[in-house]
Amino acid sequence: MLEVSRQIVITDDELELQAVRAQGAGGQNVNKVASAIHLRFDIRASRLPEGVKEQLLALRDKRISRDGVVIIKAQEHRTQERNRQEALARLKSLIKSALYAPKKRVPTRPSKGAKKRRLEQKKQRGKHKALRGKVSRQAID
Repeated sequence: MLEVSRQIVITDDELELQAVRAQGAGGQNVNKVASAIHLRFDIRASRLPEGVKEQLLALRDKRISRDGVVIIKAQEHRTQERNRQEALARLKSLIKSALYAPKKRVPTRPSKGAKKRRLEQKKQRGKHKALRGKVSRQAID
């Protein structure tokens, strides 16, 4: 059972945990022991509130498939139990990120004074850079 918040709890029957062999370096342990964990969580079939489901499905996250299934592979740790805890923690943080709707951006405009100051600074900078040019012979004579 995974407790995301006081109101949201994910039961074990909603989660599919599968032990697989980890990839990469690790010597004999990697070749013999299935310590990595594949976690699958079907958003549409879950008992999450509808608003949270919609927020999760709207996320642009590579871990969420087109079918609405969250797939997390945890393989950082040597033991299966620690990888299991890591996978559950990642799922919990993903769901928590969908609990709160993002703040709507309020478009703003720069003030007249700010525009004026910016243009003045540009003019000053242009004059400064113009002084770097080559000195002509006529100016010397």
